[in-house]
Amino acid sequence: MEQNIVQYEEKAALLKALAHPLRLQIVRGLIKDGCHNVSCMEANLSQSQPCISQHLMRLKAAGVVKASRSGNEVYYDLSDREEISAVVAALFGDSEEEYGKDV
Repeated sequence: MEQNIVQYEEKAALLKALAHPLRLQIVRGLIKDGCHNVSCMEANLSQSQPCISQHLMRLKAAGVVKASRSGNEVYYDLSDREEISAVVAALFGDSEEEYGKDV
């Protein structure tokens, strides 16, 4: 049972980043629908742009999401789709078919 403490810290950081209902909604939406910008998330989640942006900052700082710029828009996607999809699928009891071939 002796594993590197860094591995435990990384997993704990991932769980901590996901430990908010809105962040879980954001991540699950990115898993199911792919890359999105804040405006799209705002419409789908019925939350304000500042609120979503704040949660995206936390997810990005934890390495859960990554951002890419396209013109004036910033699009967000998962940093490690396979790992994050597996964690979220386990939390919600989702099947691979619900996420396509990404889980």
